Amino acid sequence: MTKGRSGNHIWGVSVAAIALVAGLFFYSPSMVMAENDAALYRQLSQVAAGNGDLALFETLNAGSRQMDWGTSVEKQFSGHLRIIRAQSGGGVPDRQVIYLLRELTGKVHILGVPEDPKMLMEGSGSPYAGLDGKYENKLVFRAKMMSGNIDGTDYGFARLIDPPVQPALDRIFKISIILMLFFVMVGMGLTLTFKDFALVFTKPRGIILGEILQFGFMPLMAMAIGHLLGFYQQYPFIFVGMILITAIPGGVTSNLMTYYAKGDLALSISLTSFSTVMSIVFTPLLLALYCASMPDVNIPVKTVIQTIMILVLIPLVLGMSVRGNWPRVAAKFVPFFSALGIIALLALIVAGVLSNIHVFKDTARYGLKFYSSIFALTFLGMMFGIVFSKMIGINNFQTRAISLETGLRNSSLAMTIALLVQDSMGDFYSSMFVTSGLFGLTMYVAGIIAIFLYKPLLPVGEGD
Repeated sequence: MTKGRSGNHIWGVSVAAIALVAGLFFYSPSMVMAENDAALYRQLSQVAAGNGDLALFETLNAGSRQMDWGTSVEKQFSGHLRIIRAQSGGGVPDRQVIYLLRELTGKVHILGVPEDPKMLMEGSGSPYAGLDGKYENKLVFRAKMMSGNIDGTDYGFARLIDPPVQPALDRIFKISIILMLFFVMVGMGLTLTFKDFALVFTKPRGIILGEILQFGFMPLMAMAIGHLLGFYQQYPFIFVGMILITAIPGGVTSNLMTYYAKGDLALSISLTSFSTVMSIVFTPLLLALYCASMPDVNIPVKTVIQTIMILVLIPLVLGMSVRGNWPRVAAKFVPFFSALGIIALLALIVAGVLSNIHVFKDTARYGLKFYSSIFALTFLGMMFGIVFSKMIGINNFQTRAISLETGLRNSSLAMTIALLVQDSMGDFYSSMFVTSGLFGLTMYVAGIIAIFLYKPLLPVGEGD
């Protein structure tokens, strides 16, 4: 890829990022998220965890069947199935699990399920057939809706008319984000050899500092910002999203921007390679370290490790194997995969944000404080990368690479992990996905600003 094409890719992505972020800032709010429904969800989750009386599950399940459904109203809407399972139910099915339907607006309905558990089994022929396997997807529901009062509290109830269906576009998006991440990582592997990993012996200070900044300083800064701005207490899954995106390794974007910034590209590639391999340990470890004490958050460490193994390390090794055995073939495919990395990332971020555009109407959660904190994470990361590099005497050529590697991350990997774990974690508003997607957009803007600042701050000579 030529320098001119690299610049055009960066500028094109940055302009699109600025336009989309600006659109989100000025998007007219016409809906307030149902905080009472989120509170109900948290209450039921705490009961399931043992912090409450499981009789509430039984009361709501039994009550949903005893409602006078003749007065209900039919409704079709998009949303998600939420399944809350108790740690123990004493062998009583109604005390073990409760099903919820959540509209995209945040409105929650308690789903009345048949008393016979066989009706929920795959192939039963009922609208509830195979219900337990559908909670991970966005669904279109057609259901009877009504409200009722149980023990002095008003609840919304629903009863399925037809089996819920996953929209085709949502299915395509979910498959696409997984496939694109896989192929992008294959492309990264096509550019790597074992010599890139050997760079640690010739430039140890740059490699060691870069990894400390990536997996040490950045999550620590995310934690500080999250506590300082109140996300830890008010919006815990935004806080988890901030930790997730800063615990993720670098990606092809940092390499491309380092090339355009006239930084040490070999160092950038090596840092990306090292952080990608090390993420199998550090990403789940850092998530557990910073988020394990949060009462409403349960980190699925096993799922995170499996995702990194299957979608990152395996394709990376596959690409490196092709490079090692068929270098000419690898060289021909590198330009294609380089372009794919940038185009796919932008396409996934834009598609992901637009498919969840309703969440940005919640300006209390996703307001100026949210946008500014996400921008601060990436931009301050790059600035502190400069400060720490100069403190230990690293030259400007390498400092540019370390700075960009610190602030730019593989946001498509963070988005994929968030997408795969958000339902099982109870991320009611998809805040981890939104945080990762916004970081992926703003990092281009922050990266462009940083590159312009390098000329006066980090001058390099013609020899470099």
